[in-house]
Amino acid sequence: MTLITMESRPEPEAALAAWARSLPPDFVWGVSTSAYQIEGAAARDGRGPSIWDLRCRVPGGVANGDTGDVACDHYHRYAEDIALMRTIGVAAYRFSVSWPRLLPRGRGAINPAGLDFYDRVIDATLEAGIEPWLCLYHWDLPQALQDLGGWAHRDCAGWYADYAALCARRYGDRVRRWITFNEFSVFTLFGYAIPWAAPGIVDRTQHLRAIHHVNLAHGAGVDVLRALVPHASIGAIHNRQCVIAEGGRAENQAAAALLDEHWNLAFPDPQLRGHYPPQVAAAIEPHVQAGDMARICRPVDWIGLNHYGPIFAKADPTTTWGYGWGAAPPDSPTYDIGWAVFPDAFRDELLELTRRYRVPIFVTENGCGGSDSPDGSGRVADPHRVRYLSLYIEAMRAAMNAGADVHGYFVWSLLDNFEWGSGYGPRFGLVHVDFATQRRTLKDSAFWYSALIGNRQG
Repeated sequence: MTLITMESRPEPEAALAAWARSLPPDFVWGVSTSAYQIEGAAARDGRGPSIWDLRCRVPGGVANGDTGDVACDHYHRYAEDIALMRTIGVAAYRFSVSWPRLLPRGRGAINPAGLDFYDRVIDATLEAGIEPWLCLYHWDLPQALQDLGGWAHRDCAGWYADYAALCARRYGDRVRRWITFNEFSVFTLFGYAIPWAAPGIVDRTQHLRAIHHVNLAHGAGVDVLRALVPHASIGAIHNRQCVIAEGGRAENQAAAALLDEHWNLAFPDPQLRGHYPPQVAAAIEPHVQAGDMARICRPVDWIGLNHYGPIFAKADPTTTWGYGWGAAPPDSPTYDIGWAVFPDAFRDELLELTRRYRVPIFVTENGCGGSDSPDGSGRVADPHRVRYLSLYIEAMRAAMNAGADVHGYFVWSLLDNFEWGSGYGPRFGLVHVDFATQRRTLKDSAFWYSALIGNRQG
């Protein structure tokens, strides 16, 4: 493990660093991970298979045939990874619990070894002076529940509530921050309408049912946590980006408007305002039962925003909903893996969230992918990530100065990890992971982030 030394490392711009240190003491600087992307030990100590274990075995389902079987081996190396967080100096660690590690078949028999693992993670995090933020669901549905219909089956909301109750009873004495779901729109859209993720289904009706049942599960989860963890601070994480019609062309405007509803509104609107956006509402109405909207719209304490850049949409009649992903303008700035860099869109999203939902905001993911690797001296220089983080945190500062109600910021991600369908190609970590040896190396961006948040540990 590499210790921090600022010699010859990139420093934050002085004004930005001074602003960061002027924030209230309860402003949260953190890092994020997720279970399937880092834990490995996929078939160890009683864990059952998830939908992503099967997705990785589908030819062409994941780039290069990569799997999460080993990933970062965090299951065995969690103590080292928590020590890295302490070295960087973050105040909070957002992680997810693996449903199939606790309940191998999704319901019924409990796996004691799985429960014990997260006890160790939570206790070690607290001992390091870092607050654990526990996310109940980050896309790894137990395969046994998918075999019964998955999120397209209404009973899945009840299965989720039982799982949430298990976690609340076990960890609620030590965990205050709870997250019901991560990125509702991504795993429903890419899992049930566009086959880019597990379970890889393309079916309009199943997609609509999944949207509604996940919303019901969220509401049930909030109620369970309120009942079992009286001190809980509860939120949900939404991936929101403005949707722009490719080329500004009229034929793409309708596609962009519908994608905006599915991507940005189909979950936070019913959860926080009590109704679906218009086009989704009309389509989903046959699947809504009496009392459902009240079950979904439950009071939360905050909203999480995951944001990377805008989405460009185009009309595509060959798809389930008639829209497809378009291209950014050819002169758009991009970073190492080709994603567009638009920090002003991040600023605007923070302001829009504040205006529309009027609850505190935590930025729960923001970051930059690349093809980072150590040089001959072992240093991992990632100037693209340093530049990206600087631009986007500066945009967050502008949003806060304009009234955005932001209370924290988490970098995605602590570690290079399994990036779903992209496998191990793009690296998003502040920490480089050599997947052959599992050696961890702090990148320049880790030094930069540590300096920004005021940490000068040696």
